[in-house]
Amino acid sequence: MKPIGPLMWEHRTIERAVKVLKDGLARIRRTGTLEPRFIEMGVDFIRTYADRTHHGKEEDILFRELAKKPLEAEHRAIMDELAEEHVHGRELTRRVTEGMERYRIDAAGGLAAVTEALEHLCRFYPSHIEKEDTRFFHPVMRYFDRVEMDRMLEEYQEFESRLIHERYTARVEEMRGLIMAP
Repeated sequence: MKPIGPLMWEHRTIERAVKVLKDGLARIRRTGTLEPRFIEMGVDFIRTYADRTHHGKEEDILFRELAKKPLEAEHRAIMDELAEEHVHGRELTRRVTEGMERYRIDAAGGLAAVTEALEHLCRFYPSHIEKEDTRFFHPVMRYFDRVEMDRMLEEYQEFESRLIHERYTARVEEMRGLIMAP
């Protein structure tokens, strides 16, 4: 299997999540209200799965290995664009979170901020994924031999196991903070 396989599968999961977020956005517009837990779960998904897990593998493994290769100018330019887009995705997610903080103080202003940021996020991911799927992942695989591909797949698995450990170690501390609060 090529190391893009897991990344492509993750794209399909992200696409499903974005569809759910779009449906939630439509409901927010229709009702003029939002469900904070829905937004929190969406932000958690984007931060943990789409960004830390998926983009983390791309940046920390695939892009790192590609940086060692004599890439054609087009492939290097797309890789740089993708890295910049990852930063943009983080910014959009931060804006959703800030909108939720505002919503708790000023419902109308916060609702508008969340809606705008979610709209941008839901437009961002499909175009970002399309670029990776059609213009980048498959063409850059020719820079790797079978041994290099297998090594990246192993590294993906190790990366995921570390991430899960980090996430749930942090969750235990979060839980401790909840019971220790005055």
